[in-house]
Amino acid sequence: MNRRAFLNTLGATAIPAIPNEARPNILFAIADDWSWPFASIAGDSSVRTPAFDRIGREGVVFRRAHAVAPTCTASRGSILTGQWFARLEQGANLWSTLPAKFDVYPDLLERSGYAVGFTGKGWGPGDFRPGGRTRNPAGPEFNKRLSKPPTTGIHNLDYAANFADFFAGRPKDKPFCFWYGGHEPHRLYEKGTGLRAGKRLADVRLPGCLPDSPEVRGDLLDYALEIEWFDTHLGRIVRMLEESGELDNTLIAVTGDNGLPFPRAKSNLYDAGSHVPLAVRWPRMVK
Repeated sequence: MNRRAFLNTLGATAIPAIPNEARPNILFAIADDWSWPFASIAGDSSVRTPAFDRIGREGVVFRRAHAVAPTCTASRGSILTGQWFARLEQGANLWSTLPAKFDVYPDLLERSGYAVGFTGKGWGPGDFRPGGRTRNPAGPEFNKRLSKPPTTGIHNLDYAANFADFFAGRPKDKPFCFWYGGHEPHRLYEKGTGLRAGKRLADVRLPGCLPDSPEVRGDLLDYALEIEWFDTHLGRIVRMLEESGELDNTLIAVTGDNGLPFPRAKSNLYDAGSHVPLAVRWPRMVK
């Protein structure tokens, strides 16, 4: 049953048009393999996430948010469709496709008048073409801008610059919906980069499922450095919105797709595999 049919069952025979100026922009920022509580707002002193912290302070932090599946493709498919991953047929599997018969929210919003786009990692990993789609389910791709990453493990995409391209080229009379998908903090990591950046082994908040050793603590510091890279680009995007006057009419949601890529975490049905950060800011509507 579609939305109109459902409202008709409630006696709502007409759906009023919503003017564009009353419709929020939407920024969805999703990190790859970012697990709770690896954020400074959660009290972790080994990682600094000022942009995420700001979204949480000025909005809502959900401290018990869980991904629907502890793996990328299924989790992202569920976010895009609003469906339980087991209903997505091939889309329930890693390195699969997402059948076009399942609506995704960027397409729905585009048809209702939104400008849509994404940078970085959208839906995936997989191939959307066998499912009958002509583009990534996250929307049109904005991935032309590159930068020199600080480590060999960090992707060379300049996410914030790609958002700037989208933002500058969108029709000014339309609200926008943009997906910022960081490739970080997915492995591989450049070993020792966390320590070389000045981080301390003693500051690591060690998950109970991992052995306590300098090697594990050092690996988690490298992981934290990549979380900070994702957060840095989020901060740049937020500043663009603020400087343009669009920030307070933009619904911002920031999260991860599944847990950290360590034993008994990602790809496992333990908390470390599904417990993810989530903060939402939309001050015009939610205090």
